[in-house]
Amino acid sequence: MPSGVKLPSVHQVLEFAAHFGMEMTAEEAETYRALMQGPANAYRRVEELSQSRMPEHRYPRTAGYRPAAAENPYNGWYFKTDIAGADKGLLKGYPVAVKDAICVAGVPMMAGSIILQGFVPNIDATVVTRLLDAGATIAGKANCEDMSFSGSGHTCASGPVRNPHKPSHSPGGSSNGSAVVIAAGDVDLALGGDQGGSIRIPASWSGIAGLKPSYGLVPYTGAMTMEMTLDHIGPMARNVEGCARLLSVLAGQDPMDPRQRGAIPADLDCDYLSAIGQGLNGARIALVREGFELAPRDDLGLPGGEAVVDNKVKAAVKELEKRGASVTEVSIPMHPDGVAIWLAIHLEGPAAIINSNGMGSNWAGLYITSLYTAMARGMRAHIDDLSHTVKTVLLLSEHMRRQYHGAYYAMAQNLRGALRRTYDDVLASYDVLVMPTVPFRATPLPAEDCSIEDYVAFGLNMIHNTGQFDVTGHPAISVPCGMEDGLPIGMMIVGKHFDDYTVIRVADAFEKIGNWQEM
Repeated sequence: MPSGVKLPSVHQVLEFAAHFGMEMTAEEAETYRALMQGPANAYRRVEELSQSRMPEHRYPRTAGYRPAAAENPYNGWYFKTDIAGADKGLLKGYPVAVKDAICVAGVPMMAGSIILQGFVPNIDATVVTRLLDAGATIAGKANCEDMSFSGSGHTCASGPVRNPHKPSHSPGGSSNGSAVVIAAGDVDLALGGDQGGSIRIPASWSGIAGLKPSYGLVPYTGAMTMEMTLDHIGPMARNVEGCARLLSVLAGQDPMDPRQRGAIPADLDCDYLSAIGQGLNGARIALVREGFELAPRDDLGLPGGEAVVDNKVKAAVKELEKRGASVTEVSIPMHPDGVAIWLAIHLEGPAAIINSNGMGSNWAGLYITSLYTAMARGMRAHIDDLSHTVKTVLLLSEHMRRQYHGAYYAMAQNLRGALRRTYDDVLASYDVLVMPTVPFRATPLPAEDCSIEDYVAFGLNMIHNTGQFDVTGHPAISVPCGMEDGLPIGMMIVGKHFDDYTVIRVADAFEKIGNWQEM
């Protein structure tokens, strides 16, 4: 943490001027230096005032411990804890894992990256407070990919995270630890984060349920920002009921999160648990043609899909049709272009956050000042130790900043409304959209000595159908719909904005059909 603002030397002022291309004499530099004293005094007073105004954590805890390999065979856990919440509530008796990009006060947080090794947050994220207030026990921090920039399992700085169904294979990412500790039977509930599929991809490949809520429904305060316009926190669980139970606790306004301002309808009912057992009620399902039978996207470096995945998802929808749902195949021609729009936002936006020490500026929300300091120190000390995925993002975004001055990021953001409307137009006639979560099954984890090209490809090659809905903000859940060669397959169900209830209802109705591992 800072401790008072010291004025720069005259020599430093001259260096700053040269950086901006200014011509300045030493005498002028001394004058400018003297003019800085008043603002420096204001900074000192701001520091004094801020120390007593950070959110308090109300539940006692210890830091926990790093589990040994015997207790953590798939490397799903970063730290194990036992933080007990309230004596009663909707989550009483439920241990919950928290993605290690979400702050839990007093418990080390690494966000999968050597950059933050040794960082200990001094606040609980809003979602962590809500878990504890609802009676949950925080069972630990779950590993994730390096700075959450991967959809696989091999970039985590504390070692590869492995799929419990087939440990040689990826569990998906970036919220892979959250999925793995559920799939391994350690807990039934976990929190994940999703900026491009990071809840739904590991849910699909690890064989659990994972919901990316409507944008703004769940507060992001106290989690590590990646891109303010893409950031989502959501529930991951052994079943859809678990997702509904968690979402009922997590959802709702938080004045400290500017992502929510004006987003949540005033009359929204956040009782999502009541959607469980309601059945299909004649649900109208739109099967999105462009989400199936995917050919390789050489232009974006994406492989093609697997027929077995398409067939399992279509068979699952047939089961829903047998039980009263109406199913129609529809075309959404802009869906494939949504990947390009997402990439343009997801590459430049998060890089700007990293370059500004993990938080950015120009938004009216809670800033985790201790994270600022930890990021700055870590970037200086360990920049060469970042994963190849993060390095690729930083290098490309710096080129785009210098050469094109953010114009392409701006173009992509300007396309957000058109992409959102293309789905809304279909959802005006249907209750949900359906497609594969990931068009192919989990891939093997790359070898430790693989090429940089393979390292990056394995981390980012599964994003065909997921990132679009981080851009548009529609709620989307992945539920298991079959197995092939020991690897799970996920079906994605997408709904109208803030109609997470219907998404949960349809997903639960499918889950109740039978054992997905036998489908």
